[in-house]
Amino acid sequence: MGFINADLPDVDLATWKDRPHLERMRILALHWIDAGAGTPKIIHLMYAVKILFYIAGGLFFASLTAGIGSMFDVASWWTQPIAYQKILVWTILYEVLGLGASCGPLAFRFKPWVGGVTYWLRPGTIKLPPWADKNPVAGGSRRTWFDVLVYGAMLVSALVLLVSDGVPHAGQPEGSLGLLDPRLLTVLIVLTAVAGLRDRLIFLAARSEQYWLMCIMFAALPYVDMIVGLKLVMFAVWWGAAASKLGKHFSYVVQGMTTNAPLMVSKWFRHKMCRDYPNDIRPSAATAVLAHTGTVIEFCIPAILLLSTNRELTLVAAAVMVIFHIYITVNFPLAVPLEWNIFYCFSLVWLFVLHPAPEFGLASAGSPWLVPGILVVLFGVIILGNVRPDLISFLPSARYYAGNWATGMWAFRKTGDGFSMEERLDEKIVKSSKNQVQQLTEMYSREVGELFMQKVLAWRHMNTHGRALSSLMLTHLDDPENYTIREGEFVMSSVVGWQFGDGHLHNEFFIQAVQDRCNFAPGDVVVVILESQPMHRMIQHYRIVDAALGEIERGWVDVHDMIAVQPWLENGPIPFHVESTGGWPAPGKAAESRESERPSPAAAQGD
Repeated sequence: MGFINADLPDVDLATWKDRPHLERMRILALHWIDAGAGTPKIIHLMYAVKILFYIAGGLFFASLTAGIGSMFDVASWWTQPIAYQKILVWTILYEVLGLGASCGPLAFRFKPWVGGVTYWLRPGTIKLPPWADKNPVAGGSRRTWFDVLVYGAMLVSALVLLVSDGVPHAGQPEGSLGLLDPRLLTVLIVLTAVAGLRDRLIFLAARSEQYWLMCIMFAALPYVDMIVGLKLVMFAVWWGAAASKLGKHFSYVVQGMTTNAPLMVSKWFRHKMCRDYPNDIRPSAATAVLAHTGTVIEFCIPAILLLSTNRELTLVAAAVMVIFHIYITVNFPLAVPLEWNIFYCFSLVWLFVLHPAPEFGLASAGSPWLVPGILVVLFGVIILGNVRPDLISFLPSARYYAGNWATGMWAFRKTGDGFSMEERLDEKIVKSSKNQVQQLTEMYSREVGELFMQKVLAWRHMNTHGRALSSLMLTHLDDPENYTIREGEFVMSSVVGWQFGDGHLHNEFFIQAVQDRCNFAPGDVVVVILESQPMHRMIQHYRIVDAALGEIERGWVDVHDMIAVQPWLENGPIPFHVESTGGWPAPGKAAESRESERPSPAAAQGD
């Protein structure tokens, strides 16, 4: 990677688009091992500055509290509960504005860096309510002034909390300046829930599976119980994330993340992360050891932090977890949840070191039902999300870095001169950012923009699910070279203003919202939707959707087949098993035996 210039593969840009799709994926996957996404290192420096801004903002708002000195007077705020509360509220505001995760070039958001607030304060943009067919307050896919006002009120309520002083709180420690007013916290809690029922993007962007729960504990529990509850939230996140990494997918994530890290300059080490570079770039045994060393840490160290009554052991465990989160941060993972990792570094020290057991241990809870009740709620959602991933977003399921995510891939029919039906998204949909390829074109050229868009598609192929997505897509198109193929997450990102790897967001509801505005013809846009792997089964379910026709096929793919091949599918598409084709041949037959029986989009329209 250069400091200012992007690192591009050595190819002829003029003829690049004429190469077969899978050949391009092979070249780009090999280049990813050598150079990652090729992002100029100055971008990573800009993210470091953004982290400093986040830290300074949290300390600034904490310092506004009566009785606390300046943000540089650490002794005046370090032990104050209201300072921790304000840093949490600042983190919520920072994320829900779009300044945190899914911000900037590392999330493929170039001009502007920020989505979030630029979409959610704009009537007419697309919103994605949860359970849209059952939710009585969903309100469709078009953002109204009511949605804008609720979101705006949510921002204002967070700002009011950030500039307010403390009020007395049950059980507050001696010398405390009080805690945030529970009534003001309740306003933020309710507004977040209402905003989330109208548009789950806002609820998820606020990282409500963690921060919203913490706010509820701030408002509802006496001080000791509040600290215990906050510890349990962090413990559940760590253990849920660790459990989700026990499958076949995680080594692929670590390989892709580490080879994209700006500090990873050794090509020798990069190649050692592959079984036999350049012939077999599946993760090596060394990569698996690196990956699951982190899994062991994420299981063991949080248990020590939660249960230990030994001061020295607690300090060592806290240091290990701080290093763990800093390691993730300096690797700059895609979607860039950097501030979340920084907040967790601060939180684990503030909660587990400053409030150690036994004074703030599980046995100190005021009610014998508090700890089991919280654990049932937290782990109940996590377990359900792993057994039935179709029902629960990967965020409440705590499957953050596992590589086992719902994903999608879109294909837009080409219209000539290097363009495709993708351009209609900019023409017909109210949004605040152009399609990513257009953003890149304005910065570089159309050829370089296309290459970068295909580079991230190659990264998806390097993950296990990419093999399945590509196999399904290439098999269901009349000719792959007639289409521009895009990573589904980035289609959604430019349309709705936020993404964080949640494939449930670009599902049939989103596709229909796009279709309502763009009016594609059958065969213009084909989407492959791949669900996560349930923890108890080695399969992943898929659906094929034509934007104009709706679902045209569903079935499943075996995970063993996904991990047996290279990202470029050297022997052709992997097997998949069809369950339904909407009235076409009986379900259950192997897909490869049914190629001649699958209808074309035009035939399906006639039917």
